[in-house]
Amino acid sequence: MPTLFYVDDSRDDLFYLDYISRKQQIDVDLFCFSTADMALEALEARAAEGKAVPDLLITDLYMPLDSGTGLVLSLRRDVRFKSMRLAICSGSDADEDRARALEAGADFYLEKPLDLAALILNLEV
Repeated sequence: MPTLFYVDDSRDDLFYLDYISRKQQIDVDLFCFSTADMALEALEARAAEGKAVPDLLITDLYMPLDSGTGLVLSLRRDVRFKSMRLAICSGSDADEDRARALEAGADFYLEKPLDLAALILNLEV
């Protein structure tokens, strides 16, 4: 079962992804965080316990305390998480936002609403 970390300051978006995973009975170990700091602490705890990094971490592009690009940059600099698959998501379809996400080190850019079933299928391939 793939492990997915999702970071978003929007409670509605966090609720939606959790709801979809349950409603569609998607086989995923989903962890939702409302701040980048919370996600980073959970990643560090997993590393300290010797657990594998998540198969994918998705972070929202625009968050008030820390941007998704900031989290991606931080993870890419940390040897423990450097190889983890990272995505940045947003409701924006602007080319500038997509470019910023990829320049920060994201593997890909996703537009909201997220299609969780398709994401999980792509992880398994």
